[in-house]
Order: sequence, then C-alpha cells, then structure tokens
Amino acid sequence: MGMDSTKELLDRVIADLDTVLSDDALAGLTDAQRVAVLQGAGAVFRRAEAVIVETVATADLGDFPHSAGCRGLNELLQRTLLVDVRGASRVDRAVDLVRRPESLAGERMPARWSEMRLALLDGVVGVGGFLAATGPIEKVWDRLTIDQRLAADVALAGCARGHSLEIDADDDDPGVDDPGADEPGPSPTAQDLKALAEDLASMFDPDGEEPKDEEACRRRGITIGRLHDGVHAIRGYLTPDVAAQFQLIMDAILNPKGDGPPMPGVHFAPSDGSVVDAGDDAGADAESGADAGADADVGAGAGARADGEDPFNSDPRCVIDGRTAAQKRHDAVAMVIVIAARHNDMPTLGGSSPVLVVTVDAKDLASHAGQGEGAEFGNTASAAADNGGWATIPGSGAHVPISIAAQAGCTGAIQRVLMDEGRIIGLTTTDRVFTVHQRRAIVARDRECLIPGCHVPASWCEIHHVIEHARGGPTHTDNGVPLCWWHHRSLGASGWEIRMKDGRPQVRGPAWWDPAQRWRTPRLSLPRKARVRGALLRV
Repeated sequence: MGMDSTKELLDRVIADLDTVLSDDALAGLTDAQRVAVLQGAGAVFRRAEAVIVETVATADLGDFPHSAGCRGLNELLQRTLLVDVRGASRVDRAVDLVRRPESLAGERMPARWSEMRLALLDGVVGVGGFLAATGPIEKVWDRLTIDQRLAADVALAGCARGHSLEIDADDDDPGVDDPGADEPGPSPTAQDLKALAEDLASMFDPDGEEPKDEEACRRRGITIGRLHDGVHAIRGYLTPDVAAQFQLIMDAILNPKGDGPPMPGVHFAPSDGSVVDAGDDAGADAESGADAGADADVGAGAGARADGEDPFNSDPRCVIDGRTAAQKRHDAVAMVIVIAARHNDMPTLGGSSPVLVVTVDAKDLASHAGQGEGAEFGNTASAAADNGGWATIPGSGAHVPISIAAQAGCTGAIQRVLMDEGRIIGLTTTDRVFTVHQRRAIVARDRECLIPGCHVPASWCEIHHVIEHARGGPTHTDNGVPLCWWHHRSLGASGWEIRMKDGRPQVRGPAWWDPAQRWRTPRLSLPRKARVRGALLRV
C-alpha cells in the first residue's frame, strides 16, 4: 500500500469522525449508547496510537527526524502530534520496545516485546497500557533469563487480550469441562496490567526485593524547609510501611463519618487532679524520659571533657550512627506514626485505630521462618538463610521482603493475618456486625471495593453480607466482601452480582462489561501465586 492510499484511508477515518461530531448527534444518546460509543472511541484511539508507534518504529530513526527539519524524534513528535514533551516521550519509549531491528542481511528481527507489540497493533492495548505492563519487567530485565522474558511477554499480552485475569471458571462440577473457560474476558485497565507485571517481576526475581528495600532505606528521608510566608515546606521520601501507616492515620482523621480532624491550637479542660488518662501518663513519661536523657547527656559530656575528648563528637555507646539527618527525621516520623496509630485519642477507622496490615503467603512465611505451617511473622530464625519470597503492604501496594513483614509483625502495633491459598483461616463469629478483626482480614484479602474498576480502598468500604443475614447468611469472613458506599447502595439495580466460592468472592458483571456473563474472581482477591501462575497458564 503506497503512501497516498494510506493517507486516503486516514482522511476517510477523519471524515467519519467529523460526521460523528456534527449536528449534535452525541447529545441525543441514551446512557447505554454512550457506553457503546466510548468503547468504540477507545478502540479507535488505541489503533491511532498503534499507527503512530509503528510509523515511527519502521523508520530510520537516525535520519528520519533530521529529514523533517527537527533536532530529534521528540521534537518531531511534538510538532506532528501536537503533544507536550511528556506525551512525545511516552511514544518514544514505546517505539524503543517494539522496534524490529534489521540484521546484517537486511531481515527484520523480532521485537524486544514481540507479543505485546502484536497486542498494540491489534488495538487491545494502548501506549499507556503497554508502558504500564512492560515497565516493571524492564526494571529487572537484566536479571531475568530468556525464558522468563518470553513468559512475561506472553502472559502480559494474554492478559491484555482478556485472558488470565482470573483462574476460576464458572464450573460447579470440576469433572465437567467448561466450554467458555478459554474465551477472552473483559479487557484489563492499565493499572491491572501494571499490577500483574509487578507480580511477575517479584515472582521471577524474589531476591531482588532485598536490594530494592536496601535502596529504599538509603533514599528515605525528610527535609523541613526554611520559614517562608509563615509556613515551612516539607519534602522527602517515606518507606512503604511508614507511608501506608501514615495514609491509614490520615484516612481515619479525614473519614467523613467521623468527627473530622481536631482543631489546631492549645485548649484547656477542667481537671481536679485526681483523674489522669493514659495519654497524659504517656506524655509525662516521655517528658520525664526527656529530662533523664538531658541529664545523661550532661553527664556524658562532663565525662568526655574529663577524658580530654570532644563532647560533641563522642558516642558514649560506642556505636557509630551512619544515618543522615534526613533519615533520622524519617525514622522519627515513623516512630511518631506508630505511636499515634494506637493512641487513645486517635480517630477510629472501621471501628478501630488505624492498623497497618502486611500480607504474606502462609507457605512463604513458613519457609522463611523455618517453623513449618502457621509460623508467625515475628520468628526470623532462618531469615539469613532464605531471602526468597515477598510480602505486600496493601496500603501502598508495595512488595517488600518477607523479612520486613517479620520485623513489622514484632512491633505489636500490626495485627497478624494469615491466609492459606487465598482463604482467611482462624477467624469465626456469629455476630451480625463484622468484628474489627474480621473486617481487617477481609480488607487484607480483597484490598479494595469488590466491583472491578472501582479502586476505593477496602478500608473506606462497608462490609456486605453476600448471603443476607436475614436469610441465614453468617457473619463470617467467607460471607463478607468490601463494597464502597455507592456500589453497596446500588447493588440490587446495577447489574453486578456477587457470590462466594471456596471462601473467595466472585463477581458477575452486566452484559456491557462481560458479554459471556461468567463468574470471575477479582484479581486482587486471588492468592498471589495463583494470580501469577494463572497468567502464565492461560495464555
């Protein structure tokens, strides 16, 4: 096909889109028609991106921008696509990953991401989804084998085509094959592709979580700026566990169902001196401890001067603290956050103080601790011998080494929640209202509102009885799922259906979302290994 015919085809598409936009044709659509138009427009948008990427990828990038009078590819993309530097850079990155270099014989070689390239050309994924899927794997690319790279490419492309978002088919009889099990399901979002890629990267390179955590610890820090216009700027980096705990505290304080944040400033309350609460005791202890520390410092300084040493550079404990000032401030904030989370005056979140939950597969934890099935977080007897595996902090979505989960579990401020093969174990109750412990366990399992595409954090959600309590449904983790306020309120008329199967929730969506009308387990509700292995087996 020549250049003129290609240009004519594009002009025809533009003319058709002009027709769609003319005469207020879109104003009279029903809601169902608008959804269909959005889906069609999305398909057009993704194919337009594919045309752009493939047009650039098949050109000689050395001469092509210069022949158009531009300094480089980024400038050419800005001028022809009318995008900013960031938009041009995204296309540039995608081009690097889908280009098919020529061999010495002039033959086109396979692309770095050959299967994802085909998914891009087929319009099942756009540039944003392509970069979201490939980004986590690119970070560990040099530590992966060729087979692992190919497996990641195939798995992510299959996921983009609607495969492998779940491994549970609508099969009530395991002995009967489900004819629709291999049919594509709903298309994933860019966030879904990124999450799967992160799971794949952590599975293929579990030991990489240790150096990643070490790098995070080196980068952590908080800096308080100088006074400017009556305020101080604060900037820095928090480790995932500190950030997640801080976010939980902010959620509790800003929860619209609560009393809101406390008013700033000093306030006075009457007291007869006979009643002192726990917070006052803690403050008094801290104050007396500070005074004791000051006395100790004075004593140490006097001793240092007596020995002829510099009191400002001596360390009475003979320990060299290699932390920077910013890191010390970060660690101080971390301590304040942990104490504040369990303080009596802290607003509650879901009926309890904001509690950080770190999830880890029971078998991985048992292997790490060397204690067999059911070993607890705090036991790290064989941590040095086995750094494989990883845990997850739901509040930030970060993957951290199991050793970090073990350390966090020893603080006493973090509830231990063990799950085996995606099912919560050891929590039972007959109460109608879900207990605090049940709620925390359900939040750890499902992580966000159960309706696909709704990413309201589970800690903000209401816990819904899948089988209504009035119909005999138990108040049990096997019968509870998190739903945001709106999806809980509109569940009966929205077309979404929920059921439990083997202790895990499944969702069946309306026909516009899933024409096959199959029951599907939300990806975040699956056990971590099943999510990854399902992706590898279903493509």
